Amino acid sequence: MDFRTVGLTENEYKTILRELGRTPNETELRLFGVMWSEHCSYKSTRPLLRLFPTEGRAVVQGPGENAGVVDLGEGFGLAFKVESHNHPSAVEPYQGAATGVGGIIRDILAMGARPVASMDGLFFGDPELRKTKALRQGIVAGIGGYGNAVGVPTVGGKTVYDEAYTENPLVNAFCAGVVRLEDMVRSDTAQPGRLVVLLGAKTGRDGIAGAAFASVELAEDTSASRPQVQIGDPFAEKLLIECCLELLEKGLIDSMQDMGAAGIISSSSEIAAKSDVGMVLDLDRVPLREKGMTPWEIALSESQERMLLIVNPDRMEQVLQVAAKWALDCTVFGETTGDGRYVMKAGGAVVVDLPPAFIGGNAPVIHWPSREPRDLEERQRLEVEELSPPKDLGAVLRSLLEDPNLGSKTWISEQYDSMVQTNTVIGPGGPVSVLRVLRGDSAPVFVAFSMEADPWKCRTDPKGGGAETMARTLRSLSVCGAEPLGWTNCLNFPSPQDPEVFWEMRECVQGMADAARALACPVVSGNVSLYNETPQKKILPTPLVVTAGLLPDLDGFLPWSRWREGDHLFLAGMPNAALGASRYLLRTFGLLRGKVLPFDAGAEQDFTARARRTAKEGAARSARSLAGGGLAVALAKEALESGIGARLDVQIPTRPDVFLFGEGGPRALYAVPPASLPLFRSIWRGAPLTELGVATGNILDVKRGFSLSLAELRDSWRR
Repeated sequence: MDFRTVGLTENEYKTILRELGRTPNETELRLFGVMWSEHCSYKSTRPLLRLFPTEGRAVVQGPGENAGVVDLGEGFGLAFKVESHNHPSAVEPYQGAATGVGGIIRDILAMGARPVASMDGLFFGDPELRKTKALRQGIVAGIGGYGNAVGVPTVGGKTVYDEAYTENPLVNAFCAGVVRLEDMVRSDTAQPGRLVVLLGAKTGRDGIAGAAFASVELAEDTSASRPQVQIGDPFAEKLLIECCLELLEKGLIDSMQDMGAAGIISSSSEIAAKSDVGMVLDLDRVPLREKGMTPWEIALSESQERMLLIVNPDRMEQVLQVAAKWALDCTVFGETTGDGRYVMKAGGAVVVDLPPAFIGGNAPVIHWPSREPRDLEERQRLEVEELSPPKDLGAVLRSLLEDPNLGSKTWISEQYDSMVQTNTVIGPGGPVSVLRVLRGDSAPVFVAFSMEADPWKCRTDPKGGGAETMARTLRSLSVCGAEPLGWTNCLNFPSPQDPEVFWEMRECVQGMADAARALACPVVSGNVSLYNETPQKKILPTPLVVTAGLLPDLDGFLPWSRWREGDHLFLAGMPNAALGASRYLLRTFGLLRGKVLPFDAGAEQDFTARARRTAKEGAARSARSLAGGGLAVALAKEALESGIGARLDVQIPTRPDVFLFGEGGPRALYAVPPASLPLFRSIWRGAPLTELGVATGNILDVKRGFSLSLAELRDSWRR
């Protein structure tokens, strides 16, 4: 069998020959083809990922396990991670999205945590195209169908539209779970003489080589890829969750791994490598639901709702009893050894004999060439003076509210159960989502999540866009009063073999790393998804970030959209923003161009500290961090959701459209009751602060800007 047919390069194949001292057989070669794929080995991005800060006061488990874990106090932790399921969702929208949700839930479960919240980052093409509508309908239905049935609330997310995603929709699934730190599971705790156990669904051919499929660009005819998409069963997943948590509670298992990408080979070899043990697996003992499966098909199947357990033989009988209680198949199909070899048998013969660490961890790093895009100067060139300001700024605002990227997403969130488990304090639709976390007999705490992505800024100014994406999540958390705990990310890019794409990716990562380090927020987990392109089109550079923050109680939580008659409205932060890659520029002039405001660590640190103090001391009634659409869109959303208008009369320091629609930088819109004005002003003394006007009536009236009724704004926003 030729090594190229399984996706290996000549250099990789020579490395395998040199390490083994022999020619690998077909099964071994196929295993390497998947385990050394981009999706499993991160061979193009390992050096880049080292740029991220990974240590912090709250970090219990950083990158390298199924999910990261941060400390919630009183012996409890929050496990969280985001994963991509992009290619499968493009080929089979419902099942691709559904199994993406199922897979990330099992990643959290594999840490010993009960899954308590999901979020989804969705990126679609032109919303008017029939293909986009079909993909969107299937993906949204798949997320809702799986998440609702499995009983994990979908508490928020982000939805983006751009023609760049027409052939390449992105589905980034996030999950968080709560774990007693003393019960946290790791993959490096196996010892020789333990049993290797498969718990859950039977193994079939669905999803075979799915990890390798996710490491190449999509073909024009995606129908041929459908066998590489897994099929999910949320009701089996619910049983699996409860069974695994009961096994952990009773102390019956030593280690546990999700069988996600690359199935048995990935989960078992990772435990063997990290625990420094050998392993012998008998593939003939794996329960199958299809006849005639070959050893490599069994080893690489990505059939869903399966977990790999490492069990002390003395406890196996109890494990079987718990599995029977939950009506799950539970089969011993191997054992750990002390000889340091990873062996698979089938039909009485050895079909795999490899060093376990070599299977997944030794894929040679690929140093792709990097080149600044030839058209970067053109992308970044923006002379605002050359743009004629629109005469009707009210029409501009209405147009922005009708933009599918800024308008209401209620039709999506209504399809998701956000209240199951009854601990959702604030669900989808706002700048952050908030969850109550129960900690045994101790008082509960509250966790806020913020998800962000801005592919347009990352296209025109990759480093600045990466920093802005990261900083945006922290601004939202700080404005609501939460202390950042850590973050996770999904790096969605086209082929790294294109030198300009690799340059964009490196710059985005550097920008994200700079912002995270400056704001003392470590990364704890993440995912890389490359080759998101077809022969016709590449996606935009799309790093997605989810940051978690801690609220000790709700007394220090500052909500949004709570205006009352007579509240004073303030813009905290610089009054001047940028039009570069803004929604205003794209929507009004059809231009994707311009640089992002440079990341200013000092200004960000000062803003987030003052914002958290404002929330903690109750110095404002309502606040919203500015993002897409700038000040004008924030004013409109606050007015609509509060049910009250505003009268603003402010000396605009620049062009009205720049002031109203510019984006970037640490800025927030505050509503302050008269009694709180002295405290609020004292907190922001010395920082940029602009008094805008007062909340009143049912018209949003901005002198020298626009005057629109709430009814007009609502009509545009819901359209």
